[in-house]
Parts: sequence; C-alpha cells; structure tokens
Amino acid sequence: MNKNLRQRKIRELVENQEVSGQQELLLLLEQADIRVAQATLSRDFADMGIVRTRNAGGYRLVMPEEASDDIIRGLVGMEVLSVKSNETSIIIRTLPGRAHGVGSFLDRLRSNEILGTIAGDDTVLVIPSTIKQISSIKSYIQKSLSQP
Repeated sequence: MNKNLRQRKIRELVENQEVSGQQELLLLLEQADIRVAQATLSRDFADMGIVRTRNAGGYRLVMPEEASDDIIRGLVGMEVLSVKSNETSIIIRTLPGRAHGVGSFLDRLRSNEILGTIAGDDTVLVIPSTIKQISSIKSYIQKSLSQP
C-alpha cells in the first residue's frame, strides 16, 4: 500500500473516531483492507505527529494542531483534482468521497474572504464573501492546498 494513502486513512480514522491506541487503529485499518505492521504504524505516528493523550473517557490518539498543519495540507491537497471558478463561485473537484474533508479543511482556515463551503461526494462549492475577489480567493485556496 502506498504510504500517502495509508497515512491519509490513518488521519481520517484518528480525526473522525475515538481511537484509543495503536492496536485499535491496526484493527480499524484491517477492516478497511489496509494491512500494516505495528512497526510501520509507529513510524507513521512519528511522521504524522500522532500522539496518545488522556481524556475523560480514557486514552485517545490525536494529531496536535501545531504538528499536523503541513501534513494535513499536503494530504488534503492530494485529494483535490481541480479548482475552477466563474463570476460568482468557486468549485473544487476532489477524489470520490473526499469533498467533506476538503470543505472542512477550508472552513478551518477561517478566511474572511470565504462565507462558507458546501460539500457533496466529490465537489465542494465555495461561497465567497464578495464576487469581486473571486480570482484572489481562488489563488488563496490553491496556495492553501498546495504541498508544503
């Protein structure tokens, strides 16, 4: 399995589920037809900045914000196929099933130039705060999604 694809799935699981540790993550990956050795998973954790932290319910794997921004940007950028615009809006085409993650990433940027996003399966509609700045918003999005 490709390292980038494996790490993308790991990120998705860690961010969207309460995963308590490496053994649980190994089982979740296996359920997704991704077979990985524990040593490889440990290296992925180090690469991605994943840490195990304690919360009220026990332990949980997390990606610290300060360590994950560049990794997330690179992974989300790999999910984007195109960024196009017209006079009123911006459309981002993604890999199938990845629009929600891309839209969520853009929402977390908290840009004043973007009113919001609407995500389907493979398309994100970006609603600008003003149509006068479509070109600059499109450039901002492309820069934000580019590899670090």
